[in-house]
Amino acid sequence: MKQKKQILVIDDDIRIGDMLEEMLTQEGYGVSRAYSGTEALLVLSVKKPDLVLLDLMLPGLGGEEVLPELAGIPVIVVSAKAGVEEKVSLLLGGAADYVTKPFDRKELLARIAVQLRTALAGGHSPVLEYEEIRIDLSARLVQVSGQPVRLTRTEYAILKLLMQNPSQVVTKSVLLDRICEDTPDCMENSLKVHISNLRRKLKEVTGKDYIEAVWGIGFKMRES
Repeated sequence: MKQKKQILVIDDDIRIGDMLEEMLTQEGYGVSRAYSGTEALLVLSVKKPDLVLLDLMLPGLGGEEVLPELAGIPVIVVSAKAGVEEKVSLLLGGAADYVTKPFDRKELLARIAVQLRTALAGGHSPVLEYEEIRIDLSARLVQVSGQPVRLTRTEYAILKLLMQNPSQVVTKSVLLDRICEDTPDCMENSLKVHISNLRRKLKEVTGKDYIEAVWGIGFKMRES
């Protein structure tokens, strides 16, 4: 019998927690609950879940303080905080994804499925590699053919997202929503600048262009 994937819901809002538990149970997941950051750490000391849904506004120990304790576990932040800068900070800080409340149930379930599939494939390794590019996620260091490449926070976040999904096209809207650190005028033109600078910096080492634009949709890692 196939073992259920276990999801830990960390949220002090009982109504939302109940809704998430019912939704996840119906989808065949095992669900455990924590209503504060301190309780979450207690639950984690007993059993490691396959994925965590983390609210930020928790009593006592906040979600931002809990996040570093969840290393090695895919974490989807589910929060009413919608600031782009905060999303960037959390994604760089170790969160796998960020969903803003109120959320669409089907979208959240799809994002959960993606993260569990990525984790199963080893996508949450502390090192990402694509051809000559290597990202040490724990140290936030990028190397191309062994040479360090200095990237801005936004360039690093873009490259990380593209390398975590190397065979997929990452749409402009997803990049803008999760990565761009300019607020509130984070527009498509600024994203183009970040991508252009990132491509140039990577190309300077080997002469290869590692990122390709998919016209009208987004960007992906270029296949050899």
